[in-house]
Amino acid sequence: MTATEVRLASRPHGAPTLDNFSVVEVDVPSPGPGQVLVRNTWMSVDPYMRGRMSTAKSYVAPYEVGKVMDGGALGEVVESNADGLAQGDVVLHALGWRTHAVVDGSRVAKVDPDAAPVSAYLSVLGMPGLTAYAGLFDVANFREGDTVFVSGAAGAVGSLVGQLAKLNGAARVVGSAGSAEKVRWLTDEVGFDAAFNYKDGSVRDLLAEAAPDGVDVYFDNVGGDHLEAAIAQLNLHGRIAVCGMISQYNATEPTPAPRNLSQIIAKRFTMRGFLVADHEDARPRFLRDVAPLVKDGKLTYSETVVDGIANAPQAFLDLLAGANTGKMLVRL
Repeated sequence: MTATEVRLASRPHGAPTLDNFSVVEVDVPSPGPGQVLVRNTWMSVDPYMRGRMSTAKSYVAPYEVGKVMDGGALGEVVESNADGLAQGDVVLHALGWRTHAVVDGSRVAKVDPDAAPVSAYLSVLGMPGLTAYAGLFDVANFREGDTVFVSGAAGAVGSLVGQLAKLNGAARVVGSAGSAEKVRWLTDEVGFDAAFNYKDGSVRDLLAEAAPDGVDVYFDNVGGDHLEAAIAQLNLHGRIAVCGMISQYNATEPTPAPRNLSQIIAKRFTMRGFLVADHEDARPRFLRDVAPLVKDGKLTYSETVVDGIANAPQAFLDLLAGANTGKMLVRL
């Protein structure tokens, strides 16, 4: 019996290509004491993985060339040597990019497959959901009556940020996305008050039109011209939560700071970067507040699903190119 894993074949310069990955057949590993063997059924591809493909110093160790990559995954326990975990349990863990994983029992979390579709534990009820929740409420200090601008709004995190803001009394929620179809999805199905395709013109002009009374909270997934536009439109004492800067991930030279950053003085705004890993203490509160919204259909979420471990590299490249609506997942 064999397993399949995806390895980093080489480090990219600029935008990654399929040549940077290799798909390899290996023997299915056996679990040791305190470990479980999981047959993965779903895995996640996420923008932060681009940073791990390089050797640049970051908050997480880089992938090693020639070694299997990792990331969020969900699967079924097929063999257990760990107390409290049995064959057939559905678990969440961090050893994706492979069809089978040996994981320490202390590093898996059991999920209830009857409470929600299991893929939701990698999207709306998983890391993207907690990122949106903690970023909006704990980092950006959202308040009822705020006008909120979200870049990358049709992604897994951004689409949830906008909805959570609306459900908690935002005066106006505006999003940016990369296609007319995504803009329609945001306004017609997700409930944003306004959205624009950033390819249609100057982001600064498009945002000023969509949020004429200014912005109180900016949830940044993009950086670059979006961050400059948000600063220009930010109200006095506005708040910026920086989740990601995907527009700069493939840059081969250092990227400049926003040209209007000096407005931080006159506008007295705050700008704070964050990692979801720093907000694990918010998970019980997040599940308490968000799980009922998912169950009752009050929170819309979308998943773009690619089938097959061999297609995981292409799914990742498509994610970086903005081909997904909502969470990009690979079904194994």
